[in-house]
Amino acid sequence: MLEITDIPVEGYEKVRRAVDPNCGFHAIIAVHSTVLGPALGGMRLWKYDSEDAALFDVKRLARGMTYKASCAGLDLGGGKSVLLGDPKDKSEAWFECMGEFVESFGGSYITAEDVNTKPEDMAIVHTKTDHVVGLAGRSGNPSPKTAWGCYLGLKAAAEEKFGTADLNGLTVAIEGAGSVGTVYGELIAKEGGKIIAADIYEDSAKRLADLTGGTVVGPDEIHGVDCDVYAPCALGGSINDQTIPQLKARVVCGAANNQLLEQRHGMELRERGILYAPDYVVNAGGLINVYNELVPGGYDEDRAMAQMDKIRENLLQIFALAREEGICTSVAADRFGDQRVAAAMASK
Repeated sequence: MLEITDIPVEGYEKVRRAVDPNCGFHAIIAVHSTVLGPALGGMRLWKYDSEDAALFDVKRLARGMTYKASCAGLDLGGGKSVLLGDPKDKSEAWFECMGEFVESFGGSYITAEDVNTKPEDMAIVHTKTDHVVGLAGRSGNPSPKTAWGCYLGLKAAAEEKFGTADLNGLTVAIEGAGSVGTVYGELIAKEGGKIIAADIYEDSAKRLADLTGGTVVGPDEIHGVDCDVYAPCALGGSINDQTIPQLKARVVCGAANNQLLEQRHGMELRERGILYAPDYVVNAGGLINVYNELVPGGYDEDRAMAQMDKIRENLLQIFALAREEGICTSVAADRFGDQRVAAAMASK
């Protein structure tokens, strides 16, 4: 029996915990905002140290989804779900429970795949709820589209920092050689960029290096390598007090969510002359792709790809705002996203 309880969190519309002791299920769903539309955000499976750690993560992720959708011009709010457990132990029962948990939100939260979850897991979730996207036969795996959006974002960042969108000859240090980081690296290498890869799984880093003609370094070394661009494509918080002094890159542009451990780290990057491409703007390609399952007429890849072109345009506007106002790009991105949310709230 699924036991669902509310967790009061200031500034969030709804945060809930669900457990089922019979199968070891333990999850949290956070809905940050539905002002622009239903909250859409992926389902992350991770072996958290504690429920507090999971709650910290899901809150940051849900808030980021609000801004990601707003900046991308989508009629969506922000939410996220985390499933606490070891990915090696995941079971069909967990995803059946997750489907029931998602259904309990009555459509205010829509889920999709994320770290350690796959389209086949979403198919199990779908047996208990219709509020799931990214299923096989529809928009499918969003990872390649997320990578494509990051590539477009990198071209905007290169234009801003180096005066040209041409990536030929740039050295990009990619931390996280998963499904998104690998495709991202391949796109960069195809344009003549050089790849340095790192991953907690050495085989993954080696595979990316082999695909791109790049090199491999350890996860503890990647922040300090000589490169033009540092691309965080793993978990969040990689821009912090320990890593910022190590950075030799002039641009940070990657796919990971919540790259800044704290908001102040955006200003610290600016003070060091490092251009930060705000993560929730850069990595919106996957969200844009699955959103197109929900619009009238159903999924259309050409329409989704055309919408992704706005990622580059939006970043250039955010960079210009940061220059004009003398603020860091992360604050500029928040202001950019706040505009649509504020307008929607005023209209209501």
